[in-house]
Amino acid sequence: MALRPVQVNFKARDDSTLGRFWADALGWGMSSEGPGVTNLEPEGLDWPDPAGFYIDFVTVPDPETVKYRVHLELATTSAAHQAELVARLKELGATPADVGQGDVPWTVLADPEGNEFCVLEPREIYRDTGPIAAVVVDCADPRAMARFWDQAIDWTLHEVSDDHAMLRSAEGVGPYLEFLRSPGVQTMRSRVHLDLLPYPIDDKEAEVTRLRALGATNSDVGQGDVPWTVLADLEGNEFCVLGKR
Repeated sequence: MALRPVQVNFKARDDSTLGRFWADALGWGMSSEGPGVTNLEPEGLDWPDPAGFYIDFVTVPDPETVKYRVHLELATTSAAHQAELVARLKELGATPADVGQGDVPWTVLADPEGNEFCVLEPREIYRDTGPIAAVVVDCADPRAMARFWDQAIDWTLHEVSDDHAMLRSAEGVGPYLEFLRSPGVQTMRSRVHLDLLPYPIDDKEAEVTRLRALGATNSDVGQGDVPWTVLADLEGNEFCVLGKR
């Protein structure tokens, strides 16, 4: 098995404006591989360095505005850092968001296009993830999702329960991929999805076949004739298996 999450992909109304917000929020570099696409990467790393985790913003005609199934959680190192980061994000254009979180130690915000994300209180487990602590997927059955993704990618399963599951790169770098039990999970298309990279990249078709055998299904999001393959996991979360550019 040779497949790893390499980036998270946001559908956007304006890729460059949204990309600028997140580049400033994370302190990452910003570039573009073509019209309508903005790429973010940590400073000092070039895609697809296995030590890095990247973000793409792609302009689409009508991004979905439903409750999002996938969101980012940002790490902090102290209470003061959390407060400073929240204040800076608001200055950049983030707004408070109420997702029913109640009285919790983390802060829920929305970026300028309404994508919700969390600024976490300091947690030891996220001390070395970099600015993104986790990519979190709301789901109905974390155990089933953990079984699928544990077999789908070469990341390590760190925790699994009825309510929560966590995976992370086998090298112990970058953010976690987490599955969180959530009532009333939406089953329609999401604005945010994962891109998976085969290595070697020539193994893409073999990896797609293997994923289908695990239960992944084909997904048509209007992608047309492209070098990547769009699939959906057991709960309908779309993801892409990348091919040669």
